[in-house]
Amino acid sequence: MKTAITEMFGIEHPIIQGGMHFVGFAELAAAVSNAGGLGIITGLTQGTPEKLANEIARCKDMTDKPFGVNLTFLPSLTPPDYPGLVKVIIDAGVKVVETAGNNPAQVLPFFRDAGIKVIHKCTSVRHALKAQSIGCDAVSVDGFECGGHPGEDDVPNFILLPRAADELEIPFVSSGGMADGRSLVASLAMGASGMNMGTRFIATKEAPVHENVKRAIVAASELDTRLVMRPLRNTERVMTNAAVEELLRIEKEKGADLRFEDIIEQVAGVYPRIMLEGTMDAGAWSCGMVAGLVHDIPTCKELIDRIMQQAEDIIARLAGL
Repeated sequence: MKTAITEMFGIEHPIIQGGMHFVGFAELAAAVSNAGGLGIITGLTQGTPEKLANEIARCKDMTDKPFGVNLTFLPSLTPPDYPGLVKVIIDAGVKVVETAGNNPAQVLPFFRDAGIKVIHKCTSVRHALKAQSIGCDAVSVDGFECGGHPGEDDVPNFILLPRAADELEIPFVSSGGMADGRSLVASLAMGASGMNMGTRFIATKEAPVHENVKRAIVAASELDTRLVMRPLRNTERVMTNAAVEELLRIEKEKGADLRFEDIIEQVAGVYPRIMLEGTMDAGAWSCGMVAGLVHDIPTCKELIDRIMQQAEDIIARLAGL
């Protein structure tokens, strides 16, 4: 299947694995790329330029296909060495960068000069238009269903994707609620040139996370996520657990007086304990409503091949109507 996204990134299938904290390691990125999609290493999980350089080298040992690096720009009192991370990405010859968080305008000239394509994650049409105006090559449009940060507008993809198609001139992919061939065909019908999957790729054999995490996604329904940090206007969709329910209790108790420090125990530094050690009640971890559509733990190749076969079957069926 050829789309603007497969052509832009040099991949076989219009399927991207989103950058995910303590999930987007070389093992998963390489497996997705080897299966014909675009795998993504999560830059801030590595933290330092030296560690990111090592992770990119590991990925290159596992695949000769295109893969990308996610670079999320977050406000911080002690920010990562962003210039160093950018230099590593360029020097390593990475061809695709997925940016997220704050405006990436400061790094775009460096990536553009190096011939690197940039796809920016957006949760609204206005942010997507801004990304287009500053020179991003493509955008990932994240609907309200998505795991992680869905923005503050609460617009689901059935509305957000066609709105993006109405306004954008650059290609975009759907993100949030994407799991199978139905997701892909629906995204294409609404104007996207592919789809980005996060939660679905956590529940794969190659995802280097604890089996407890994968089993939790398979066991969950579409009703098992919660929105946290809404009072702080830093909304995050996470899988419910004891720590999340305690976090919500604190938010309700504190009301308008809530400060980040009040919930730091439930949200700060919990990812290694959850993703690597499988301590599922350690804190809040990003998960999309799409967990309700995840019923097994295939290899990345099995998953992507199945998605593409489903999509082809659906398109053939619709053509016959």
